[in-house]
Amino acid sequence: MDPWPALTVISSSTIRASAYAFLRWIPGHHFPPIVLYSLIVFLVSFALTSRETSPYEVIADEVDIVVADNDKRNIRAEESDGSAMNDDDSDGGEEVELDIEETIVLEERDPQIFKTLLFGLPSPTSPFWSLVTMAINIALALCVADMIFRAPLLYPSHDVSFIRVGHVSDAAASLLIREPDLSKLPLYVSYRNAENVEHESTKSVQSENPWKTAGQIYWLSNETDFTSPVTISRLQPSTRYEYAASNNQSGHFKTAPSIGATSPHDSKFTFLTSSCIKPRFPYNPLSHPLEIPGFSHLAQWIPKLQASFMLFLGDFIYVDVPHRFGVDKETYRREYRQVYASPSWPAVSSSLPWIHVLDDHEIANDWDANTTSPYPSAIDPFTHYQAAINPPPLHPDATYYSFTQSLASFFLLDTRSYRTSELAPADPASPSKSMLGAPQLRHLLAFLRDPSPPGVHWKFVVSSVPFTRNWRFNNADTWAGYLHERQIILEAMWDVGATSSTGVIVLSGDRHEFAATSFPPPAGGKWPLAATVHEFSTSPLSMFYLPVRTYVEDEADEPREVCIKYLPDGNSKFGIVEIEKVSGGEQSVLRFRLVVDGEEVWAYVVSSPPAGKGRGKDAVWG
Repeated sequence: MDPWPALTVISSSTIRASAYAFLRWIPGHHFPPIVLYSLIVFLVSFALTSRETSPYEVIADEVDIVVADNDKRNIRAEESDGSAMNDDDSDGGEEVELDIEETIVLEERDPQIFKTLLFGLPSPTSPFWSLVTMAINIALALCVADMIFRAPLLYPSHDVSFIRVGHVSDAAASLLIREPDLSKLPLYVSYRNAENVEHESTKSVQSENPWKTAGQIYWLSNETDFTSPVTISRLQPSTRYEYAASNNQSGHFKTAPSIGATSPHDSKFTFLTSSCIKPRFPYNPLSHPLEIPGFSHLAQWIPKLQASFMLFLGDFIYVDVPHRFGVDKETYRREYRQVYASPSWPAVSSSLPWIHVLDDHEIANDWDANTTSPYPSAIDPFTHYQAAINPPPLHPDATYYSFTQSLASFFLLDTRSYRTSELAPADPASPSKSMLGAPQLRHLLAFLRDPSPPGVHWKFVVSSVPFTRNWRFNNADTWAGYLHERQIILEAMWDVGATSSTGVIVLSGDRHEFAATSFPPPAGGKWPLAATVHEFSTSPLSMFYLPVRTYVEDEADEPREVCIKYLPDGNSKFGIVEIEKVSGGEQSVLRFRLVVDGEEVWAYVVSSPPAGKGRGKDAVWG
C-alpha cells in the first residue's frame, strides 16, 4: 500500500490544527516547530502523491484473442473471467497463430475538490485545486512565522515618543515621558487647570487658566531607554488638568478626591482592574503587528465610566511568548516599547492613568528564582516604564506599593521578586515557603492592622496571582503553593473585618479566566461572618482564554473557599470596581462589574462590615 497519501493527510491536518491553535487559541512555543516540521513532511509527501496520482480511472479492460488455424475459427476471451480458449484437438507439433487485442476504457476522475481542500491531498485532475490546498498550508505556516518574527524584527519601536500618566493623588500626578530624539531637548512640561477650558483659543480662558511649569528635562539617554518621570505637584483634589510638553505631546488627567471623600460631581469612586496583554492576539493577518484587540473594548467604556485609574495586575508584556529572542535588557525594553507604540494604546491611556504590578511574563514563565538572571534585565524596563510613576514604594528599590485614594486603601504585592521555590519543599503548607519574603509580609500585615482613615471602608490587597486555591491546574504557582503564609494573611484579613467597619477585597489576575471567590471565616470561631474576604480574579485584558475548565470548588477544603461566579470564556475581560458611601457614612457598598469582550455580563454587590466588634456584627451585616 502506498504510504504517501496517508502521510499527506496526517501532515496537512497537523499543520492546520497546530496553526489554528497557535494563532487563535493559545500562542504556545511548542506549536511553531510542529508546524514547520509538518510542512516539510507535507511538501515531500504531497509531491510524491501527486506523481503517483492518475487523472483517469479504468472503467473496462477487454482482451480479444484471435486464433488463426486451417478452419479460420475465431475465439473471444474476456479478461474478466480469465478463461483460456480451446484451439481444437491437435497434435502437439502443430503451430497456432494468435492475434491479441486489448481495449481499455478510461474515464477522467472527478477533481474531488472537497477532499482536496479538506485533507490536503492533490486533486487527480485539477492542478489549480492542488495548488490551492498546498497554498493554504504554506500560508498558515507563513502566518505563524509572521506572528513570531514580524513585530520583533520590523517594529522595534526605537523612535516611539509618548507621555503617559501613572499614579495620581489628590495633590500630585506622575507622568512618564519618552523622547528618543535628543534634538528636542531640553523638554519643557507645562500644565493648567482644565475645568473650564472649552475654547482654548479665546484670550479670556487663557488668562483664567494660565499654563504653569511642571519641570524641565535637560538630558535623556539610553541608560533609561530615553525615559524620565515628571511629577506635577500642588494640585487641587477632584480637578481636571491638561498637560503638554515641548515635543508636542499632551493629554489630560483628573486628580483624586480627598481621602475619605468622592468627587463633587460623582458619588462613586471607580477604578478598573485586569491583567495580561499580548499584541495581535487573536491573530489577524490584516491587523497592525502591534494592535492590541482587547484595548478596543476597553476604549469604548472609558468615557462613560470616568474611572480614576487602571490597576493592571501584571503580564503587561509576554517576553517569552511565543518565542524568547534573548535575555538582555534590550529584548525586554523592546517589548515595553512595542506596547506603548501600539496604535491601540492612545485610546486607553490619554485620559486613564495606569498603575502596574509585576508578574512572571515580565521576567519568565512561573518565575520563582528571585533576582537571578534574567531578572536584572527584566526589572530594568519595568523600573523605567512602570515603577517610576507608580505610587511610592514602601522602601527604596522595592517593587511593592501602598496608597490610599478616595474611599479605599491599596497594597500592591510583588509576588515574584521575593518568593521561595514553588516546589522546594513540595508541601505547600510548609512554614519555610514564602511568596512575599519577610519584609514585604511585615509591611502587608501592618497595612491590614493599621486603622483606616475616616470615610475609608475598604482595603484592597492586590496580587498578581490568585489567592484562592480553587484553580487546580498549575496551582503551585499561585497562593495554593504557599498555604502557610496565606493562612497568616487570611487571618489578618478576618481580623480587619472583625474589629472595624472596613472590608477586605483581594484583586488578582494571571489565569486568563474570571472567578469571584469568598473566604468566610471558620464557623464557630472568633471571627464573625461579616469578616468574610472576597476575591475578584480577572484576566486577560487581551490574550487567550483556556477552553478547559480549571477552577473547581472543593467543599472539603479548610478554610472554605466558596465559588460565587466562574466565567472562563472571553479573550478580553476587565473588572469595574465602584464604591459608594451609604447613608450615615458608617458603611460602604462595593459593586463589581465584569465586562467580557466589550459586554457587561455580571455584577455583584458587597457591603462593608458594620461598625462594632465581635460576632454581633453579623446581626446587621449583609
